[in-house]
Amino acid sequence: MAKYLYLFRGGDENWANASPEETQAHMQKWGVWMQDLAQKGKLVDGLPLAKPGKVVEKSGEVIHDGPFAEGAEVVGGYLIINADSLDEAVQMSKECPIYEHNGSTEVREIMNMDM
Repeated sequence: MAKYLYLFRGGDENWANASPEETQAHMQKWGVWMQDLAQKGKLVDGLPLAKPGKVVEKSGEVIHDGPFAEGAEVVGGYLIINADSLDEAVQMSKECPIYEHNGSTEVREIMNMDM
C-alpha cells in the first residue's frame, strides 16, 4: 500500500457569499467524508491551510506575501491517504465535498526517499 497526497485547489470564491449555516453544513460534509476514510484505515493526516502565507524564492533572497495565485489555483488544504493504487486514490477522492464549490483535487503518490 502506498501513500497519496490530495491537494485541494480552488473553491474559495464561492465561500464569499456563504452564510455561517451553509459553511457549517459544508464543513460537516468534510468531517463525514474524512471520518469514513479514517474508519476504512485510509486517512493518514490532513488539515486546511490558512490563507496568509509567504512565497520564498532564490534561496530566500526574495520573499513575497502570498500566495498570489488565481482563486482556482490556490491550495486550500491537503490530505494524506493510503491506497493500493493511483486509481483507487482517485476513486476515493470523488466523494470529496470540494466539488460542491467548483474546487479540484490533485492526486499524487508520495515517493519514498531511501537514504
